[in-house]
Amino acid sequence: MMRFLRALFGAGAPAADEAIHLYVRCARCGTIVHVRVDPRNELLLEFDDSGMPAGYRLAKEVMDARCFRLMRADIQYDRTRRERDRSIDGGTFVTREEYERQQSAATPRSGA
Repeated sequence: MMRFLRALFGAGAPAADEAIHLYVRCARCGTIVHVRVDPRNELLLEFDDSGMPAGYRLAKEVMDARCFRLMRADIQYDRTRRERDRSIDGGTFVTREEYERQQSAATPRSGA
């Protein structure tokens, strides 16, 4: 019975994270924000002039926790959800490594 309940409620091996992870630096204060996007629910399907699916678009608003500036990201994907183009107003895209460096620099060290 327990095995059945675990299988029913998803216990066991964790599912692969299929999320899109964005890292955005605020142009005003420099804070880097991590944004997790669920591609199954947050990508908008776009159609060409003939009504056929042309690809996907992500229009995401991002706000940092320091100066509360609103940044707007726009990312275009092809039909297979591979990124084609990206732009952002009010910030810049950065790498995960830059985000992690900022996080480790902001974390107080113990024993100091």
